[in-house]
Amino acid sequence: MSMWDAIILGLVQGLTEFLPISSSAHLRIVGELLGSSDPGAAFTAITQIGTETAVLLYFRRDIARIAGAWWRALTGRHGTDRASRFGSHDPDARMAWYIALGSVPIVVLGLLFQDSIESRFRNLYLIAFTLAAFALVLGWADRRGRKARPLTGLTPRHAVLFGLAQALALIPGVSRSGGTITAGLLMGYTREAAARYSFLLAIPAVMGSGLYQLASSTGDFGTPGTPSVAATLVATLVAFVVGYVVIIGFLKIVSTYSYRPFVVYRLVLAVVVVVLLATGALTAVAPTPAGG
Repeated sequence: MSMWDAIILGLVQGLTEFLPISSSAHLRIVGELLGSSDPGAAFTAITQIGTETAVLLYFRRDIARIAGAWWRALTGRHGTDRASRFGSHDPDARMAWYIALGSVPIVVLGLLFQDSIESRFRNLYLIAFTLAAFALVLGWADRRGRKARPLTGLTPRHAVLFGLAQALALIPGVSRSGGTITAGLLMGYTREAAARYSFLLAIPAVMGSGLYQLASSTGDFGTPGTPSVAATLVATLVAFVVGYVVIIGFLKIVSTYSYRPFVVYRLVLAVVVVVLLATGALTAVAPTPAGG
């Protein structure tokens, strides 16, 4: 992977991570079109550290407030009974517990299906199918959802459902934000509430996955067929810068407009992928996957 390839893939990661169009699918497709083959699940997870660092920066005040409220509740500042420690007196403390609860599904399923995530799930026919199928689900949810419930209306049951929806993003083409936002709309949350919780819920999962892949792939960097350390770092840095700008724009867009443009884009991209597969411009299973 050249530095130019790394910059392009970092740009793609930053542009697509927070939009409901699947960044992992785009990296899989663009990586092969660049001639670098599939950049791999490890490269994808590590570059996501860049975009998730942008989330930490953008939501730093919210995160600090939530973490502080959680600690005060846990240490008994609002009472020593179990309900108080679990945030019965403070919505920010409850939010911390809800984020932890919602993170369980993707951790469990990610460990159980790690081999498939790094191989079979990256088949481009499967990605084309998930791009199209979840486009239709997102469009339906955006039309039918009540869009009335604020984020303060979150419940433990909804936190788990959000988490299960996020776990679907282990399959490239689903989209982490797309899955959680769709679930939020179907449960009656406003577009902005679903999007904000999507950002917060992704922090433990994405940072944990990225750091795990970074630690487990250290010895693989630079070997034949894998991105180098320098290329991966460049892509991660570019993803951070671009991702921060995208967060600002996306939250403004979802407060005003529907998700229809993203639905159309996903459907068009699915058709393009199938055409490229049929013409041989792409291969369903990359011959030399990297980073896995």
